[in-house]
Order: sequence, then C-alpha cells, then structure tokens
Amino acid sequence: MNEPLSGHVAVPHLIYRYAELLDSGDFAGVGELFADAVIKVQETGTQYTGRDEVASMYEEWVRIYPDNGTPHTRHITTNLMLDVDDHAGTATCRSYVTVLQCTDVLPLQPILSGRYHDKFRRVEGIWRFEHRHMINEYLGDLSQHLMQKFKASAT
Repeated sequence: MNEPLSGHVAVPHLIYRYAELLDSGDFAGVGELFADAVIKVQETGTQYTGRDEVASMYEEWVRIYPDNGTPHTRHITTNLMLDVDDHAGTATCRSYVTVLQCTDVLPLQPILSGRYHDKFRRVEGIWRFEHRHMINEYLGDLSQHLMQKFKASAT
C-alpha cells in the first residue's frame, strides 16, 4: 500500500503546479486545483469558490494571446514558509510571487509582486488547496496582462 505523500513534498508541488497551469493558459486546470477551495483577492475583496468560479475569474481577468494560447507570463513563487501537520493532514504556506511578462509590445519585465497566504488539507490521501489569499502589493505595467484594472494593496 502506498503511503500518502508528505505535505512537505505535496504542498510545494501544488504551489508550483498552479504557476505552471496559469502560465500555460490552462484556467480549467487552475480551477481543478481549487475545486474544493476559496480564493480571496485582497484588492477587490472578492472571493471565488470552487472549480467553476475560479476558472471563470481567470478567464475574465487574464489576457490570453492567440499565438500560443498563453498569457506570456512566468509566475515565480519563492520564499515558501511552510508549516505542515502530516498527522492532522493540514498545512499552511506563506510565499512571495513575482510575475514576469513579455509580449510584442512589452519587453520582458516584472509586472507584479505580491504574496500568497495558503491553506491546504489532505483528503483521502490527496493534498488539496483549501484557501488562497492573494495580496498584490507592487504593480508594474499590467496593460498587456489583465483585462480589468485594480489597485495594489497599501502595505
């Protein structure tokens, strides 16, 4: 019988998988990661719950380029401060995110820097996102990334 994956391995994998799916333009995949979770966006105060709402949020906010079906971004998640209770099947993680973008009209540059405050739960041996609080603190040129405008958090 296979042992459940330790949260120390599974949780970073989920965090990095989110970035990979988002940067590839796979919003349905992002929605699946948050199928049983809530995302709260600090700047708007809005919460999105579950697979469909999360996928729709990204479809409404993030510009996809027809040349390759992606947002031309790289979400780089660093400084993971991970707290795992494998026995209880719970974990939290605070991390930094920096988003780089390059388009035909925008040279490669950072366009956003912020933080994620995440909660995770292991259900039937599988680690899942439970909650993500997104805090976008420093904004660059988002004109080629977002289809809507918002202001950064005052910190």
